[in-house]
Amino acid sequence: MPFYLFKGRYTTDSIKSLVAHPEDREAAAGKMIEALGGKLHHLFFCFGEEDVIALIEAPDDETMAAGALIVGASGAMAGGATVKLMTSKEAMAAMKKAGQATGAYRPVGA
Repeated sequence: MPFYLFKGRYTTDSIKSLVAHPEDREAAAGKMIEALGGKLHHLFFCFGEEDVIALIEAPDDETMAAGALIVGASGAMAGGATVKLMTSKEAMAAMKKAGQATGAYRPVGA
C-alpha cells in the first residue's frame, strides 16, 4: 500500500480543548484510518507550522482523500496537507521512466 504524510494545524478551539482535556489523538486518528482500510504508523505532535504529522499507509489516493474529508468536515483542523510518499524502489522506477522519455521534453527557451 502507498504511504502518505499528513501535516495538520489544529484550530484554536481544538488546542484549547486539548489543553483543558488532554486526549489521545493517535488512537482517534488510527481508528478512523483503520475504518477506511489503512494503517496509521505514527502520529507526532510537533513545533513549527504544523501541530501534528502522521505517517499513514492507505490503499489508494481515494482513501486518503476520504480521510482528509472526514477530518476537514469535523472542524478540528485549521488547515493541513497530504503528501504522497514513494519508496526508493518506486522512485527508481520513476527515474528509469524519466530517462526513457527525457528527449521528448523541450525546456523553456530552448
